[in-house]
Amino acid sequence: MLSRLWYYLFCISFVSAFYQWLFLDSPQIFAEIISSLFDMAKLSVDIAIGLVGVMCLWLGLFRLAEKAGLIQHLSRGLEPLFAYLMPEIPKGHPAHASVTMNLAANMLGLDNAATPLGLKAMADLQEINPQKERASDAQILFLVLNTSSVTLFPVTIFMYRSQMGAADPSSVFLPILLATTVSTLVGLASVAWIQKINLFNKTVFSYGAGFAVLLSLLIYACLRLDAEALAEFSSLCGNLLLFSIVVFFISFAYWKKVDVYSHFIEGAKDGFQVAINLIPYLVAMLVAIGALRASGALDLFLQLFSTIVEAVGVNSEFVAALPTALMKPFSGSGARAMMLETMETYGVDSFPGLLSSIVQGSTETTFYVLAIYFGSVGIKNARHAILCGLLADFAGIVAAILLGYWFFYPVAPI
Repeated sequence: MLSRLWYYLFCISFVSAFYQWLFLDSPQIFAEIISSLFDMAKLSVDIAIGLVGVMCLWLGLFRLAEKAGLIQHLSRGLEPLFAYLMPEIPKGHPAHASVTMNLAANMLGLDNAATPLGLKAMADLQEINPQKERASDAQILFLVLNTSSVTLFPVTIFMYRSQMGAADPSSVFLPILLATTVSTLVGLASVAWIQKINLFNKTVFSYGAGFAVLLSLLIYACLRLDAEALAEFSSLCGNLLLFSIVVFFISFAYWKKVDVYSHFIEGAKDGFQVAINLIPYLVAMLVAIGALRASGALDLFLQLFSTIVEAVGVNSEFVAALPTALMKPFSGSGARAMMLETMETYGVDSFPGLLSSIVQGSTETTFYVLAIYFGSVGIKNARHAILCGLLADFAGIVAAILLGYWFFYPVAPI
């Protein structure tokens, strides 16, 4: 799917360029496209190199969390909840631990740990799946929770915003947290409705009530603030929480008698390789999207959509960030490239730049996650997994747009 998507981006750019040349008398369009290809390739390397230091910092900290057993502690805390939501998993089966550890890693933003743990969880769930080519209820719920993006600490978004020169990289923390919460709740509710899971059960209610109280207090505090104060509050929460996490990870590991300095260094070494490994993927997607915009195809689509939106009386300034939303269900790297290209075009702290960051953090890549997780165990019948995953995506994207207006629109117009 990703291969076809990448190919189609270039085909659309080529057709659009010929249209500009033959019908709009713009022979310079090809020079502009080639210039854009080189500019996007250079931008890809600049971004990846700029990420090295930040990646080293966070992978070093996450190594401490792993060595200190923080993920295991979090997974044990979540196990009673998933024992109820996935009753087909026998008590004491390894799938309980692998599922909770994967979701715990996602919550902490441990992308490198989350994927292998997710594949292990899917394999464990496949062991107890009576129909090997048909997704079980537990596998579908697990996949939808992954695609609905349960990340509580979107440090990757902060890193990209920092690299692109944002005045305050973590100012998008609260809207991302609220948007991803909406996405996860809609994903969970849709699966529960189809699978007839009672979400008002005492176990689910006790977990949900605690989170709902915290979220309600947060929303109540936000409602009392005007737009400028709201942006400042989000910034304060994000920065305070991030620094608290840094201190907590180090302190917890030190308390567990982990050699914090040595293990931090070991984890940080991986940061360099991770950042360098990003370069080919960034180049591939950014040059394709750069060609799409330089050819005029992307701008034409956005203008048409903006006209339709304005015709029904809706503010259309969110449309500039729409490419990230449209790409998100299909390709994580494509959506990331769209976000970066939007930041580069409009400015990292512009309304489209901020909104694209919120959209990027609100959901995961449904079709990619489905292909990787189900493909790894040979499942061919996904049943209602795609529908529920796309419902979660749609809810997260709509929430991201509304929250973007609430938090940032008066402060950061285009």
